[in-house]
Amino acid sequence: MFSFFKSKQVVNHPFSTLGVDMHSHLIPGIDDGAKDMEDSLAIIEQLRDLGYKKIITTPHTYEAYYPNTAAVILEGLENLRNALEKAGIEVEVSAASEYFMDEHFESLLEKKELMTLGETNFVLVEMSFFGAPPALEEYIFQMRLAGYHPVLAHPERYAFFANKFKYYERLVELGCALQINALSLTGHYGALARKTAEKLLKKEMVTFFGTDCHNLGHTAQLQQLARSGKWQKYKDYPFQNADL
Repeated sequence: MFSFFKSKQVVNHPFSTLGVDMHSHLIPGIDDGAKDMEDSLAIIEQLRDLGYKKIITTPHTYEAYYPNTAAVILEGLENLRNALEKAGIEVEVSAASEYFMDEHFESLLEKKELMTLGETNFVLVEMSFFGAPPALEEYIFQMRLAGYHPVLAHPERYAFFANKFKYYERLVELGCALQINALSLTGHYGALARKTAEKLLKKEMVTFFGTDCHNLGHTAQLQQLARSGKWQKYKDYPFQNADL
């Protein structure tokens, strides 16, 4: 069983043990994340200073609000990389997507057109905060059948699961990895999300740790998390970010 330890020491580059951030919204102007290139560069520079060596940014693909395609995302990525090079900000940046599980997602899945995290078969997915899709288990099954490994984004934020903890266990049983948000540990999303994240960590059910960074306000809170000592409690948890 993994053993946590307590420490209040704050180190330079506090998230360097992770190395890779695999959930963020840093391609400007295509979802609810970075608004412009200046914003993107400032956020990425701060993430680099926090210890991240590689960023896999994951714009929303949600047909009703952010109908991004792989082509749109990759074009945005190329522009972002060019801007980073021009600004002299040295950090590796690639892109995937955070897919909202709906009929459009199902169509992309059937055509095997989902963007994966790095060179792996992991695919980041999300759902409504008001309730799980009726076909959630079927989506997971079909993803596994198609050769993908689903990663459920911020499961701790789905309040409808918090009092049904066995359903998290069911998702893991089905082959769905779980990714918690860094700012859940600060209480940014509320006490329930914080407690759920801590419980998932205690039960060693979490595979990935993501910033879900949208703006400079989020990076400021990441800095506070590093200074608080809470990150020291979890920094040696066996997250698999570095494998991406």
